[in-house]
Amino acid sequence: MNKNAQLVAELTKSGALGEEWRGAFERAPRSAFIPDAVWAPDEGTPGGYRLVAKGRDPHGWWELVNADDVVVTQLDDGDSDGPGVATSSASMPSLVAMMLRHLDLAEGQTVLDIGTGTGWTSALLSARLGDVGVTTVEIDPGVAAEAARRLKAARFTPRLAVGDGLAGHASTAPYNRIHSTAAVRHVPLPWIEQTEPGGVVVTPWGTPYANAGLLRLVVGGPGRESHGRFVENVSFMWMRAQRPHAVTAPGVGPVRDSASPMDPDLAEENVHAAFAIGLRVPGVRSVHTWDSEDPQGTYRVQLSDGEGSWASARHRRWDAGDAVQQTGPRRIWDEVCAARLRWLKEGKPELTRFGLTVGPDGGQTVWLDSPDHPVG
Repeated sequence: MNKNAQLVAELTKSGALGEEWRGAFERAPRSAFIPDAVWAPDEGTPGGYRLVAKGRDPHGWWELVNADDVVVTQLDDGDSDGPGVATSSASMPSLVAMMLRHLDLAEGQTVLDIGTGTGWTSALLSARLGDVGVTTVEIDPGVAAEAARRLKAARFTPRLAVGDGLAGHASTAPYNRIHSTAAVRHVPLPWIEQTEPGGVVVTPWGTPYANAGLLRLVVGGPGRESHGRFVENVSFMWMRAQRPHAVTAPGVGPVRDSASPMDPDLAEENVHAAFAIGLRVPGVRSVHTWDSEDPQGTYRVQLSDGEGSWASARHRRWDAGDAVQQTGPRRIWDEVCAARLRWLKEGKPELTRFGLTVGPDGGQTVWLDSPDHPVG
């Protein structure tokens, strides 16, 4: 049994891959779409990744490609002088299978694939629907060209386009389904307008605080609302135009010290807590840093909203009077603590109890359990 057949068998046995997609995964092995140079996580390198070249390390390359794990295929949008941030990848096969299952495709339907990437997902869709049913769009011309070459070599010919996926692709609309492999904070209105009424949009969705939900949105049609639920816990790279801001040092202004009302560990107790908190602290992003000024050493969580408000909470002795610093018009750490308290009062709902409504004008409202209970 070859490696792809083994992977397909394992995914089928685990229940991740349904029979309706098994043939597509057999016809379009992920290895056929992975570049010869990829990056593997490596905490010992400055950027956190090390290059794995197929020519120099074939065993390591194949080991990455045949695993049920993500393979990073680009850093820093292709900038060789960047800090080492992953910006394109081939997703985990079991995750790809799960997302495709949520599309609930039927023969003869059409799909717009946002974020061509390596071309693998487009190939899977073409194997299932036929090339004529698939349009795929990629913002990076170099990535798009490489995907086109590999798709052609694998004998798949979906419609290929280079452009910003946030705009969809109007020339071949409407679609029965839209499938995105990049996360958004706001569902683009063109996606709604280019999907037939009753059609489905499946996309990773998150907040700067917690990039964690997979949204399955059913489109209502012209002049009507579209409703959907978060159906899985996933984390994908952001659409370029919706990437959150970097958390930077505080600007000019008085810094207010205080004790923390809770252990900072609880702000990310689990993905469900983080997701719920993120919904109630708009625009806030957090990072963890080592406090080098503390002689005993401790981690801090730093947060900012990108508009002048900043906060930092110390993990060790978090109830001391100098554990929290905040500056700017918002008291961000207080907001985080209040949001977690609200989540506790609601009974610690999992993220799959939340949903999203997109109005005809593109405005979006998150709700808990039903659209009648908006998250405020």
